[in-house]
Amino acid sequence: MHLQRTLYPDWKPIDEAAVGLMYGAILVLSLLMALEETSATPFRPAIVLFGSMLAVTFARAFSELVAHGIHTRERILRLRSWRVTWRRCRPVLSVAYLPMPLILAAGLGWIDFAVAVAVSQAFCVGILAVLGARVGWAINPGSWLPLGGAAFVGGIGSGLAALKYAVH
Repeated sequence: MHLQRTLYPDWKPIDEAAVGLMYGAILVLSLLMALEETSATPFRPAIVLFGSMLAVTFARAFSELVAHGIHTRERILRLRSWRVTWRRCRPVLSVAYLPMPLILAAGLGWIDFAVAVAVSQAFCVGILAVLGARVGWAINPGSWLPLGGAAFVGGIGSGLAALKYAVH
C-alpha cells in the first residue's frame, strides 16, 4: 500500500467544524464581555461562562435535531439522530475548553483575571482568523484572499474583544 504525503494539512475536520467553531468563538467573546472580575464567589465567572456555553450548545443541538428530523423525516429520539446532531454541535462547546479553565484559575487566584480574559480573547480571535484564512484559501489558494480573510474575520473578533474594555 502506498501512502501519499503532502505538505498541506487535512482540513476536512476543521472545515466540518467551522460553523460551530466560529459560533462558539463569537459566543465566548460575547460572554467574556459580560463577565465581571469582582464576584462574591470566585468560581461564578467560570460557571457562568461554561454554563452559558453548555446551554447554548444544547439549544443549538435541539434545534439541529428537530431540523434533522424535518429534513430526513426520521424520528428524532433515535441514537443515530442524536449522534449526527452532537457531532455538528460539539465544536460550539469545544471553544470554551481553554477559556473556562483560565477563568477558573483566575477565580482560584492562580493567575490574574485580566490575563485569563486576554488569553481567552486571543484564543477566540485566533480561531476566527484561522477560519477566515481558510475561507480565503478555499476560494483562491495562491492569492491575497487567505490573508484578507484572516484580517477580516479576525478583525471582527478583535472588535468584539475591544468592546470588553470599552464597556468596562
